[in-house]
Amino acid sequence: MRVSQLFLPTLREVPAEAEVVSHQLLLRAGFIRKAAAGVYTFLPLAWRVIKKIEQIIREEMDRQGGQEIMMPIIQPAELWQESGRWDVYGPELFRLKDRHGRDFCLGPTHEEIVTALVRQEVNSYRQLPQLLYQIQNKYRDERRPRFGLLRGREFIMKDLYSFDRDEAGLEISYQKMYEAYTRVFTRCGLKFRPVEADSGAIGGNDTHEFMVLADSGEALVVFCPDESCGYAANVERAISPVQGGVAREETPQPLKTMDTPGMHTVEQVTGYLGVDARRLIKTILYQTEKGVVAALVRGDREVNEVKLQKVLDVLRLELANAATVKRITGAAVGYAGPVGLQDVWLVADEEVMLLVNAVTGANRDDAHLANVNPGRDFTPQVVADIRKVRAGDPCPKCGAPLKETRGIEVGQIFKLGDKYSRVLGATYLDEHGQSRTMIMGCYGIGVTRTMAAAVEQNHDENGIIWPVSIAPFHVVVVPVNHRDEQQMGLAEEVYRELEANGIEVVLDDRPERVGVKFKDADLVGYPMRITVGNQAVQTGELEVRYRASGETRLVPRERITGHVREFIAQA
Repeated sequence: MRVSQLFLPTLREVPAEAEVVSHQLLLRAGFIRKAAAGVYTFLPLAWRVIKKIEQIIREEMDRQGGQEIMMPIIQPAELWQESGRWDVYGPELFRLKDRHGRDFCLGPTHEEIVTALVRQEVNSYRQLPQLLYQIQNKYRDERRPRFGLLRGREFIMKDLYSFDRDEAGLEISYQKMYEAYTRVFTRCGLKFRPVEADSGAIGGNDTHEFMVLADSGEALVVFCPDESCGYAANVERAISPVQGGVAREETPQPLKTMDTPGMHTVEQVTGYLGVDARRLIKTILYQTEKGVVAALVRGDREVNEVKLQKVLDVLRLELANAATVKRITGAAVGYAGPVGLQDVWLVADEEVMLLVNAVTGANRDDAHLANVNPGRDFTPQVVADIRKVRAGDPCPKCGAPLKETRGIEVGQIFKLGDKYSRVLGATYLDEHGQSRTMIMGCYGIGVTRTMAAAVEQNHDENGIIWPVSIAPFHVVVVPVNHRDEQQMGLAEEVYRELEANGIEVVLDDRPERVGVKFKDADLVGYPMRITVGNQAVQTGELEVRYRASGETRLVPRERITGHVREFIAQA
């Protein structure tokens, strides 16, 4: 391909709308253009990257026995109502009606469709297991689409669904996909970490996310620094052993009310009273479809709302507004406490129950209670792990202090069990003629998100640094002076030779200054740049520059094809 013919509208300035590096660089380098909020057109270079990622995925899915199919984007509401997710999925589900008034949705995922397919066509244990996958556009009406391709409303995803006879079969399928995902992201040249995760609206039991490590990642991951342990989890799912507070050996003291004028944050209250935050009980009110609940955690902790939602088994969990807090507690926000609190469920974290002579809000403006003791002064309806794990907490497996990092989720695998097969009636006859429910798993990879994550992890101040395996082209040939016939002739010769040998190469034949060409080459992120100048013409040595390392070396003209092949093979 010649750059003069390539549809590559690069930008010199960073677009104001772009917040993260991948969004900025993919716009500037001419890979994507915005069509609407969270919806993008993929230009030729982006599409080449996407097709390479898809090919890696296909090879690894097929290696594990996956079979590719294509399911409809438009899905009938009846199937979603049958599974119970039509209402559960909420406003992120794109809903539409046809001309006859029938309800449909644009598929955000395909558990219902694939389960309905399999229940019609599979009826014997001899037909199991099945691993069916597709690579297709998905649609989710994000409240705040942002970060370019990292959180969009239309995106490309690979989703595979496993159907097995039993849990043992599911375990085999799950491990196959775990291994396949590890190979996919390794082949894509990414630094990543599989972590335990929450299953969210997909549901199911065990699940792992595959996180590309990047400072811009939305997800916070905690992990054990001991590699022999290997524990890692999204903070939404992470657990850690219960830790005691302070003064465990104290004798419980009588309740005492203390004035705390204008003190409504943990920092203000603990500073004013001179107490450790670990002795404070935070009382946070939430509104759910089952009513108002109060979550209790230590003052130095945060509520893990994902855990809390699971404990309560509710679909909606929102912080109560100031009016609700006033109605329930009789006080402004910041003065709520569990003692004497009426008409709400109290859900206490396990660590709260270990406190002695704690401090809480008094359910009265400008006042707190001292010497509050769980079990004596209040009794929660539920005691559970609802705290957010943080760096420094002990690892649940080996006890080492956990560390934290940020990551971008690019893939997730789920053990669904019979969540969908049971309600949708996907059954088979076993070897004894008994009807049994199929056991399912589902496994997704965000294709377009993987492309963006690769940029987040591989860039510098000059532009993108593509991993060789997914780069749009491997080599750019740059003649220094487009008016010099000898340079242009040699550049053309090198370009044609590389192309004839199956190497993905572009020739920058534009009538531009060489500095402009170099800047564009760095911005686009070609892994290798071959410069053809006077030295090449006079000595027959070509200047080769490697984008990732910045290293430059001279390679004899007659060895250039072999050198490029070796570079690609070793990458």
